[in-house]
Amino acid sequence: MSLQGKTAVITGSNSGIGLGVAWEMARAGADVVLNSFTDREEDHALAAEIANETGVQARYIKADMSKGEECRELIEQAGACDILINNAGIQFVAPIDEFPVEKWDAIIAINLNSAFHTTAAALPKMRAAGWGRVINIASAHGLTASPFKSAYIAAKHGVVGMTKTVALETAQEPITANAICPGYVLTPLVEAQIPNTMKEYNMDREQVIREVMLQRQPSKEFATVEQLGGTCVFLSSPAADQITGTTISVDGGWTAL
Repeated sequence: MSLQGKTAVITGSNSGIGLGVAWEMARAGADVVLNSFTDREEDHALAAEIANETGVQARYIKADMSKGEECRELIEQAGACDILINNAGIQFVAPIDEFPVEKWDAIIAINLNSAFHTTAAALPKMRAAGWGRVINIASAHGLTASPFKSAYIAAKHGVVGMTKTVALETAQEPITANAICPGYVLTPLVEAQIPNTMKEYNMDREQVIREVMLQRQPSKEFATVEQLGGTCVFLSSPAADQITGTTISVDGGWTAL
C-alpha cells in the first residue's frame, strides 16, 4: 500500500500516537507534516530523522491546537494536505461538579474544535487535488463512557459525530472520513505511569497492566502506535475507498463488552 506522492498532516505528532502514526505513514511513502504547540530543536530533529530514515519529505510546523486560527494556518502552511490525521488531544480527570471550567474548555478546544478547524481548511485542498482522507483519532471513549472524564468523552463522542457528517458531505467525492477508536495504547506517557501505579497498588508490573490499566480491555494487551499507524495507512489505501463515515476500534475488544 504505497502512499507515494501524498502528503499527510498529523496534529499532535511530536510524541506518542501521533509520532507513531507519522512514522508508519512515512514508511508507506507519504510525505509528512508533524505538529505540536512547541517549537524546539528536537521537534524539527524528529522530522529530519523521519526524512533521513524513510526518504520522504518531512517537516515540523508549530501550531497551538487550542486556537482555531492556528489550526487553519497549519493546513495553509502545509501546502498540500491529502491526508489529514486529527490526533491532538489532552486529558483531565475529575467529577463533573468539580471539573475546572478552564480544563473543560481546553479539552473541548484541543480534542474537538481543532478537528473542525483543520478539516474545514483541508477539504478545499482535497477537492482541488481530487482525492482526500480525513482520519480522526477518537477513542474507545468516543463510543462508550467512564466516570470522571466528562470533557474527554464529550469531545471524543463529538469527533465521532463530526466524522459521520464529513463523510456524508463528501460521500459522492473521492474523499473519505473515518474515526479510529483506540483503547489503551502503550506510549511513553503510559509507560511512565506504570512505576507509580505499581507502588500505589503494591503490584508488580504485569499485575498493574492486566488488572488496573487494562481492566476494560479484554485482550489484556496494549494497542501499539505502529498498529494505529498501520490502520491509518489502510484507511488511506484504495482498499478503503468505500469505507467512510465509520469507526474502527483498535481496543482489544473493549467496546465488544
